[in-house]
Amino acid sequence: MWSNTKDHVCYEKLEGHTFGWYSQGGRGVFRVDGKKREGRPGAICIFPQGQTSEWDINGPLEMMHLYLPNDELRRCYSEMLDRDGQLLDLADVTYADAGDLARPFAELHVATRQGQSLRAEEAMTELVASILKDKRFHGLAAKTVRGGLSGRVRRQLADYIDANLDQVIRLKDLAAIAGLSEFHLQRSFKQSCGVSPHLYVNHRRIERAKAQIRAGEPLIEVADACGFSSQSHFTRSFKMGTGVTPAHYRKAVA
Repeated sequence: MWSNTKDHVCYEKLEGHTFGWYSQGGRGVFRVDGKKREGRPGAICIFPQGQTSEWDINGPLEMMHLYLPNDELRRCYSEMLDRDGQLLDLADVTYADAGDLARPFAELHVATRQGQSLRAEEAMTELVASILKDKRFHGLAAKTVRGGLSGRVRRQLADYIDANLDQVIRLKDLAAIAGLSEFHLQRSFKQSCGVSPHLYVNHRRIERAKAQIRAGEPLIEVADACGFSSQSHFTRSFKMGTGVTPAHYRKAVA
């Protein structure tokens, strides 16, 4: 949550991606590098990784900024759209109409202010998916995929991982499916999916665990069904991935 009234702000080669939404104000706020553009309530901005921009703030504003690491957004892109993560190419967008994005932005805004982590997570997931699917927010240049996994192999690996989350998943087994050495599998997987095999598997385990918790399954059974070696391993991994413990998540769902 970000507010300001009178300022001059410069961003230099941003690390990660930022989605911004003007919840209040914006009149008298100008982006001044390139063509001068003025803000307004409800407008959205997208700042892709590496962007540089300059702003004059001459009036009150309140914004929500959602910051996403590059590798995590590429994982979302690969998982949600079933495409190679290297193809992600967000456009630099200043003061676009929110349209259908207004609702998840507003929902995320309220949930964040009220400290409702589950509600915020659901709004964030919907928001990221909607932005990735909206053609207004993608670069126009055709991108060439270099290296990585073929679409067929990427789907085979994803299917194998989801079918074996309750088991120990070994790098050598993933490499055998892909027909690659373990070293090349790690490199190609991260190129196409945005994150390492280990982080991807852990993410899928957390997602399954959340679904089973919402279905009312006992936590000790959830830990076993999702491949965690112990209850403490489950709790530690779940909190690292969601910000809350499984017990807190269950209470929030209830």
